[in-house]
Amino acid sequence: MPLLDSFAPIPSRRGHPRRRPGKLHADKAYDIPALRAEIRRRGITVRIARKNVESSQRLGRHRWVVESSLSWLLNNRRLVRRYERKAEHFQAFADLGCALLSYRRWAKTTT
Repeated sequence: MPLLDSFAPIPSRRGHPRRRPGKLHADKAYDIPALRAEIRRRGITVRIARKNVESSQRLGRHRWVVESSLSWLLNNRRLVRRYERKAEHFQAFADLGCALLSYRRWAKTTT
């Protein structure tokens, strides 16, 4: 729940910026009735595979983007093993890793 509360406002073309995502995709590990109820109470559409009912194959289409992005980010050795004592230093290296990842993706599309 703290992660859902920490979203920065999402700008849109009309109206006020959204403070919450419209839909939440998760795997079977998050299939907890109390969690589903809390997410629905916040006005977020839930898409969580049910334990012993649904196959997670359909949900896998959406998860690939996140998992591949994390995999690309963790190619930076310094982020896999946390050497920094201060959280600010680790955050700086994570930001630098994201910037490098974005630059490489941008450079690929422009050439």
